[in-house]
Amino acid sequence: MRKNEHLVQSNGYKIIAVDDEEGIVDSLSIFLKRSGYEFTGVTNPLEAIERVRNEHFDLMILDFIMDPIHGDTVVEEIRKFDKELYILLLTGHKDLAPPLETIKRLDIQGYCEKSDKFDQLLLLIESGIKSIKQMNEIKRINQELSETYEKLEKAYLDSIETLRYTVEAKDPYTRGHSDRVSEYSVLIGKKLGLSEDMLKTLRVGGLFHDIGKIGIPDSILLKESKLTDDEYSEIKNHPSIGAHILCNAEVFQDIIPIVKHHHERYDGRGYPSQLKGEDIPYLARITAVADAFDAMTSKRTYRNSLPLDIVKEEIDKNLGTQFDPELGKVFLDILNNQYEEIQEIQKKYLNN
Repeated sequence: MRKNEHLVQSNGYKIIAVDDEEGIVDSLSIFLKRSGYEFTGVTNPLEAIERVRNEHFDLMILDFIMDPIHGDTVVEEIRKFDKELYILLLTGHKDLAPPLETIKRLDIQGYCEKSDKFDQLLLLIESGIKSIKQMNEIKRINQELSETYEKLEKAYLDSIETLRYTVEAKDPYTRGHSDRVSEYSVLIGKKLGLSEDMLKTLRVGGLFHDIGKIGIPDSILLKESKLTDDEYSEIKNHPSIGAHILCNAEVFQDIIPIVKHHHERYDGRGYPSQLKGEDIPYLARITAVADAFDAMTSKRTYRNSLPLDIVKEEIDKNLGTQFDPELGKVFLDILNNQYEEIQEIQKKYLNN
């Protein structure tokens, strides 16, 4: 077995694990090296901070309860000089995890409970690496963009199309969905009299709102039967993953609020940040209405598309709870008085 271990080809990604229990570090070392990762294990959290300061790592696996400092303090120190490191938190039990507000503030991408088996952890790592790959690609594109506005604009749009098609190749439902959400959002924006710059942000944000699905395992994304609670929780990570992928490219900054917050609810019961009311970015509230409309009017593996009268009832019923009441009313007005424009969009991007 040991001879075979040395034959595993490195995939080039460097992972650092921090846990004050040496046995866990040793187990992770064997497991991750067998999976092709370059591994560094550290039992002293203070040493880990300095290692990250002086050496590049793609991903950190971090224990929460440690001596002399806990994992959240480690992240707080690291975030002072490294905003990009992808961090997964390990907890002895869910009840021992730091508060959700701390996880969001420190940009911790995920956490899981410790276990003798590492299947769930490997799933999170693979999702993280997919996000890191896309983030690195965005950085590469951003570095190569020309100083001239024309070249910047072209590279911007080309990069959007390339990454969007990557998602659509994975998820058949996404094909056409993002296009329709984009056009519905712009239709709402025009009804509201928004500026050309805001309409452009709505258009691009709609096209790109589900880019985070690139980081969702295919086994979950393409599952035809009902998702388990854990699988649904994984799906709910896609807005945060999408925002993380785009965070390093200056040209994407305007659409990040749409990507990250299009699943927030007006009553504060959405995700990932549980924002409420007008705390939800304005353009994300518009996209949320368009996204929900397309979800209801699209045929899925588990149901047919819903009739228009039922869809309008659902939107009206959820004004002030799921949807911004004013924006929801604007879209209902479009459905009642400009429905031919909706139909033209649907014909243009028929479901595959």
